[in-house]
Amino acid sequence: MKKGLIIVVAALLPVLGWAAGGAPTYPDDDIDINWDDKASMQRGARTFVNYCMGCHAVGYSRYDRVGRDLGISDEQLLENLIFTTNKQGEQTKVGELMTINMNAEYAEQAFGIAPPDLSLIARSRGVDWLYNYLRGFYIDETRPFGLNNGVFPNVGMPHALVELQGLQAPKKVVKTNSEGKEEEVIVGYEIVKPGSQSKSEYDQTVYDLVAFLDYVSEPYRQTRHKVGTGVIIFLFFFLILTYFLKKEYWKDIH
Repeated sequence: MKKGLIIVVAALLPVLGWAAGGAPTYPDDDIDINWDDKASMQRGARTFVNYCMGCHAVGYSRYDRVGRDLGISDEQLLENLIFTTNKQGEQTKVGELMTINMNAEYAEQAFGIAPPDLSLIARSRGVDWLYNYLRGFYIDETRPFGLNNGVFPNVGMPHALVELQGLQAPKKVVKTNSEGKEEEVIVGYEIVKPGSQSKSEYDQTVYDLVAFLDYVSEPYRQTRHKVGTGVIIFLFFFLILTYFLKKEYWKDIH
């Protein structure tokens, strides 16, 4: 009975969410990050420093640590990923944190609020949310930057990857919610001004970027999993040894 009730509730969750007044978001796709695909994370790091790092830092990470984990040499880091400088105008060193030069006061004047550090964004929001958010920008002339987002409505961030994706218009349908009010819901997008990448290429670029952000949010994840697996294997063999030791101690009693 309980199992059947759980299945019914799970099936109705999307409907219940709509009835409660929370309009569905679009897109709404799921992804799985392959932590063994270091090339994907390398491409994501390249996209991040070229398109995101003007405003967003990942201040808990150091360039050299990222390089070691993703297979990027110090020379490649300096040539392709480090574009910031210190107060003396010298290029940031590979051992320094991945911070930005823009200060909080200027950021608040330019955007109304300082762009957040993205070190933990993949853990707080989730990789699915990030993947959909970065593909959900659409034309909306009522917004300050002329764009809105189907996953994060009325977001204040401009579309940093617009030259790659291009501009898209939403396809909407009218639905009636539980209160009897009609609301427009996004069900798709149509490219009206192509970017430099096709849809599949842009989806891959966003996937790579999210993979990099997933890595910086928890760089020890693979090590933790390997250590955990080793501990479980050790405990299994220790259990076997303990069992035979117990039999040896108790054999004369029985």
